[in-house]
Parts: sequence; C-alpha cells; structure tokens
Amino acid sequence: MMEKYFADPLRYDGGMKFERCGRSGVLLPKVSLGFWHNFGGVDSYERSREITRYAFDHGVTHFDLANNYGPPYGSAEETMGRLIDDDFRPYRDELFISSKAGYDMWPGPYGNWGSRKYLMASLDQSLQRMHLDYVDLFYSHRYDPATPLEETLQALVDIVRMGKALYVGISRWPIEATRFAFKYLRERDVPCLIYQGRLNLLDREPQQEGILDLCHDEGVGFISFSPLAQGLLTDRYLNCQSTAEGKVSGIPEDSRMSKGKFLKESMLTPELLQKLHGYNEVARRRGETLAEMALSWILAQRGVTSVLVGASSAAQLQQNLKCVGADPFDPLQQNDLLMA
Repeated sequence: MMEKYFADPLRYDGGMKFERCGRSGVLLPKVSLGFWHNFGGVDSYERSREITRYAFDHGVTHFDLANNYGPPYGSAEETMGRLIDDDFRPYRDELFISSKAGYDMWPGPYGNWGSRKYLMASLDQSLQRMHLDYVDLFYSHRYDPATPLEETLQALVDIVRMGKALYVGISRWPIEATRFAFKYLRERDVPCLIYQGRLNLLDREPQQEGILDLCHDEGVGFISFSPLAQGLLTDRYLNCQSTAEGKVSGIPEDSRMSKGKFLKESMLTPELLQKLHGYNEVARRRGETLAEMALSWILAQRGVTSVLVGASSAAQLQQNLKCVGADPFDPLQQNDLLMA
C-alpha cells in the first residue's frame, strides 16, 4: 500500500511557467497532463498514481480528461476519482480539471454528438466517476453538424449556471462554427475559455485554417493535444527503415505503432522518415531531443496557452517538462522547421 501523499512544498518553485488563458483570469501551466492514454482500467493504477503525483509536484495543475477515455470508456475518469480520494482531495482548489463529451459513450441515440440531453447526462456521469461536485472546464468534444449550434452552446451556458463547470470550451470545431460559438457564449456572459485542437510539427491545421489567429484575436486560449503526433515526434521511430512499397522494419515492440490502433505502419513512409530526421537535426543543433523541441515549438506559436502531454512513466514526463525552459526559436530555426 502506497504511503499517504504530501505534495512537494516547492511545487511552484521548480521552473513551471504559467500562461494566461486568453483574456480570462485563469493561468494554465505551459505543460498540462492528458489522461487519453495510460490512465484507463487496463493500465496500472500505481503507475498512473506515480505519474500524476510527479506532475503535481512539478507544477502541473491541469489534468485533462474526457468521458470516453480509457479503455474501457469512463475508466480514466474512474482513475481520476481514485486519485482524488487517495491523494488530491486536500489539493482540489489547486487543480484545474477538465472533461469533455461529444464522442460515442453509450448505446442508443442519446450517447453521442452534441445534444443537450447527451451533454447534460454525460457531465453528470463524469462527476460521479471523478467524485467531484464540479469540473473547472467542460468541453464540447466535437462539432455536431446535425444538432443546432444554439442547442449545444446553450447547454454549455446552462452547465456553468448550474455550477457543474466553472468554464467551457470547444474542441476541433471548424472555424465558422467556432466564430459563432465565441459570439454566442460571450453574449450570454459565459465566454469560451479555450479551444482544444491538434497542433504539432506534422499537423498545423489550426494555424493554416486560422483557428489560432481567431483565438488570439478573440481572447480565447488554445491548448494543443497530440503534440508529439502519437509518438512520431520522438526518437522512437528514428531507427526505422521504410520502403516505397510500404514495408517498415525496426518498429519498437512496445510502441503505439506496434499495437496498430492509433498509429498505422503505413504512416511511416520514406518521406515522413526523412522529415523526422530533418527535425531531429534541428533539435540536435538546439541541444534538445526531438520531443523537447517539438513541444517547445508549439509553445512558441502565437496564441498557444499550453500543450497536453501524455506519459507512460514519470521519467517520460520529466523529459517532456524540459520544454518549459527551452531556448526561444530564432528566425533561422523557425524557417528551417516551417520548410521541413
């Protein structure tokens, strides 16, 4: 049985930096901890506990979840509930906990997408699983093209007014719907706190679409998920070999690509490997690992508040946290990356 947890009294003196989230009163750590992987019912609770303790002891105050994180669905939030009871109840007011609803969660017509019924019911279930009275932030996890935007957004407004969430956000909405959401929520005195989107060196859609500029101009924060492209932007695949026929050798046995669920072997083309080696060379010149540089590049982008990192161990999280103190990108390096 693990000993009682006492948070490090120097947890805010260890180098973590905080960024104001848009034009709100919220400060988020530059690096936030995501529960998408490694915190489900199939994972070791003691390892999850070790990672979360390490995060908080090093100034990571924001934990990001969703109703269907696991596997199985809901189990990451159940892990969060155990962590609250075992370790973090005394520190609840220091934590910024988020959850989401929008993807498939339970059978039938009311367990998916963006209806008022689904969002309300899902959040009630999430609070029960996490043993919380409220979340700090609740997201619409994805844009629903069939439900009126007003219905989804009014549900978010009412969730805040009911005291079940302090702030609301949206994730991966197209830009015109995002613009509408910002206006709708602001006019009802429940402004959108933050937009969550996938931004990394291999996927810059939020920049190219204009989401980052819109968030900056509207005073809305932006947080990047999958900042390491599911592990592609680490040293895990740099020794792989790929042929034009799509055959790949050298894939680590314990990697996500070897499991084939989120990363497919077919993604690792000769062109992508060449790009990864180019990025790695820029990182080497900066005195960083590829992962450190990939994270620090995101944090250097205009409008970005925080990056969401996953971790399979405290040691991996320790490595990723180094990006907070990384040297700024100079124009030459920035151009190198943009052209790579």
